[in-house]
Amino acid sequence: MNNSNKNVNKMIKISLLVAIAVVLMYFDFPVIPLFPWLKIDLSEVPALMGGFAYGPVAGGAIVILKVLLRFLIKGTETGFIGELANIIVGLALVVPAAWIYNRNKSKKTAIIGMIIGGIVMELLGIVANVYFLLPAYGMQMAPAELSQYVIVGLLPFNGLKALIVGIITYLLYKKVSVAIFKVDSKFNDSKNQIA
Repeated sequence: MNNSNKNVNKMIKISLLVAIAVVLMYFDFPVIPLFPWLKIDLSEVPALMGGFAYGPVAGGAIVILKVLLRFLIKGTETGFIGELANIIVGLALVVPAAWIYNRNKSKKTAIIGMIIGGIVMELLGIVANVYFLLPAYGMQMAPAELSQYVIVGLLPFNGLKALIVGIITYLLYKKVSVAIFKVDSKFNDSKNQIA
């Protein structure tokens, strides 16, 4: 297959991952009753798989395109603040994880990448909410309320989301990496084994 065909094939698969991510965005659910607007969906799973297969730029593009496409289909209920939050935390999880994994593809770097991505997502999610997203949405919170929102809301929410997305991606990626993406996941236990 020449480079042109490989690029077309890659773009088709990335488009498919975007479409799957958009569908997954419709299946969201709240996990913290005190903050019902914090809803988990699994749309970062296709983005993370794309990032593992094709690199952090592709993973980041999937995150952005899924949000923009859903916005074009459904519109916004939050003045694009919710969509921006989804992009920020999605990129924070997917880009570092994909970058670490693609530097040295192995089970170990996949796990390390997803842990680092989860930590970046936690930190960036807090900073973005406190200093930009909440004020842009017009939510004024007293310091005690803001602390409660961060400790009881954002930390467990983003941690749980990163954990669920990471586990599902880990379980699915090896199965689809060779069959669909035509890339070697390097998830084999033996370093000498070639897929």
